[in-house]
Amino acid sequence: MTTTRAALTRAAAAAHAALEPGPDAIGTRRSIAIEAVEPEVDCGEAAVKRVVGDELRVTADIFAEGHDLLDAVLLVRREDERRWAESAMRLVSNDRWSGTVRLRNNARHRYTIEAWRDAIGSWRETITKKLDAAQPVATELAEGRVLLEAAQLRTRGADGRLIATALARERRARTDRSRAAALTDERVVAAARRHPDRGAASRYRLELPLIVDRELARCSAWYELFPRSQGRDPARPGATTLREAEWRLPQIAAMGFDVVYLPPIHPIGRTNRKGRDNAVRARRSDPGSPWAIGRDGGGHTEVATELGGMEAFDHFRAMAEANGLEVALDLALQASPDHPWVKQHPEWFRHAPDGSIKYAENPPKRYEDIYPFEFVGATAADREALWRAWLEVVMTWVERGIRIFRVDNPHTKPVAFWRWLISEVQAADPSVIFLAEAFTTPKRMRGLAKAGFSQSYTYFTWRESPDQIREYLTELTAGPMREYFRGNLWPNTPDIFPHRLDHGRPAFAIQAVLAATLAPSWGIYSGFELCEQGRLENREEYAHSEKYEIRARDWDARGNIKSLVSGLNRLRREWQALRLNHNLRFERVSGEGSIFYRKAMPAGEIDPLTGLPSRWRDPVYVAVNCDPGRPESAILHPDLPAIGIGLDEPYLMVDLLTGRSRRLRGAEIRVELNPARLPYRVFTIHPVTGSPAR
Repeated sequence: MTTTRAALTRAAAAAHAALEPGPDAIGTRRSIAIEAVEPEVDCGEAAVKRVVGDELRVTADIFAEGHDLLDAVLLVRREDERRWAESAMRLVSNDRWSGTVRLRNNARHRYTIEAWRDAIGSWRETITKKLDAAQPVATELAEGRVLLEAAQLRTRGADGRLIATALARERRARTDRSRAAALTDERVVAAARRHPDRGAASRYRLELPLIVDRELARCSAWYELFPRSQGRDPARPGATTLREAEWRLPQIAAMGFDVVYLPPIHPIGRTNRKGRDNAVRARRSDPGSPWAIGRDGGGHTEVATELGGMEAFDHFRAMAEANGLEVALDLALQASPDHPWVKQHPEWFRHAPDGSIKYAENPPKRYEDIYPFEFVGATAADREALWRAWLEVVMTWVERGIRIFRVDNPHTKPVAFWRWLISEVQAADPSVIFLAEAFTTPKRMRGLAKAGFSQSYTYFTWRESPDQIREYLTELTAGPMREYFRGNLWPNTPDIFPHRLDHGRPAFAIQAVLAATLAPSWGIYSGFELCEQGRLENREEYAHSEKYEIRARDWDARGNIKSLVSGLNRLRREWQALRLNHNLRFERVSGEGSIFYRKAMPAGEIDPLTGLPSRWRDPVYVAVNCDPGRPESAILHPDLPAIGIGLDEPYLMVDLLTGRSRRLRGAEIRVELNPARLPYRVFTIHPVTGSPAR
């Protein structure tokens, strides 16, 4: 192999860069400041989250002493790779720089910034100013030759030939001005700048973590069902297996859901089994709570025999996927007293002073049928064994084709455990999604999201007034949380039957519209589409809860809102704006109980610092009367200039659920939002000469 002068020079440059003192060393040249990097979560302790196809926009303050021009790049790499991909950054204003990169791989990444002095650009600026002032430039020409010759040695191909041609022209030129013209040609300078001397470049002090998920982590529609309660005869409810529950899958798919979530499907313990409505004593025929996991038939890696066992599960999953649905499993880190681990690993559980294992409590609630695991006791070796046992459980299901887990009560386990577990699982399969079922304090919910949970339940269920909804959703979508917290909005769960739904069908319709359009992810627990009522005393709980007994329903019962749910999910598929999280904008509405908001796609020039567009396109507007007990006449005030329509121009308002349209002019739209008839409007606006885009 021939060793060229260029190869020797590149090797020397690399060796020189390695010998350059660090940024805090005496005599260093690495003195460029890189500060105020955004996005950055908790000084790099937690990852920013995006999905495949997103553009990551990074901004930073970059400056140095003196008057030299600077240059910078955004560096991004997958965590399992060493090589960085570079994307140019540009100075926008007042030392604030911006750079973007398109994310194409479902994987964990790192990103940082590198900056250096732009010797070629600084030289060109200096000589140009001197030429304009008719000052001598002999010294600058000599400096330019040195810089371009060095750049030529760092490059090959077209750029190298372009620089060589410029140097030859400069040698033949007869005047300083013509020599300068040859060396300062924009194409020549651009070629040289593409191959700078970065031996003394400054690197941002952190390599920031970035999780790039598949799109379902951001945008998904969940449907929760108990497979044992899918009998066809409401008058004679009987337990069903997973294969017998498959008849519901086409119905769920027809409503537009893409995730079917199953509560625990494992063997259910018999010791202290709960009866109907959480009764302490169970009857012989009571099936028990699926969350009391484990008996002699196995634990968290087995499927209950009454559900048909593993063969039935495999068939159910295959049928779900054939209907365009992905199965999500419940991951509940708890055990019944009959779980095999109780005898095999008693050290993994919490013990009373008398040596007995303590059952779970949340006073005044008592869960005698459940033993919690002890994550802070015993020895370090015991705790490591427990952590690895749970990793094995999760990976067992991943190997069986499960890519989504809804995690029960994750806030009662250490954040460090979740950070480790999720990282290990996604290192093996980055497509795995974790949903945190954590109705706890705000900081703990944010902490779980920062630990790696892909999605999280939210307080949406209890945000009822327009002001409460505006404040909370603004926090989720427009504040720092938007970088790492993805809210999944649920109007109900098997554990939560909010008092708001006592208003009946209007309240169910209102909550469905809000949940499906405010955020990219939402979900319902089966029976919601039937506007199912029935409260246990005055508690926020269902009477005759499926958690403790077998149910059967008439899925075509009068008064259902299946067509509304189907229409909302159809719009979520057809209108890209509803699939994003950062584009929610609340607009003015005249009406005490009403809320009005828009989701749209960016259009026009994008601000390089904020990432916001100069205007928007393909808008979806939603107006909702949040009071299910009182009709309201509301006046909507859409920001027409924001979507490129003048205040005096005519436009069409097209109802996206019915297809009906109205020709209007001006930013005042009067609507009747009557809960007894129609408490919501979902529509788009487009010019009279145009047509609605999607």
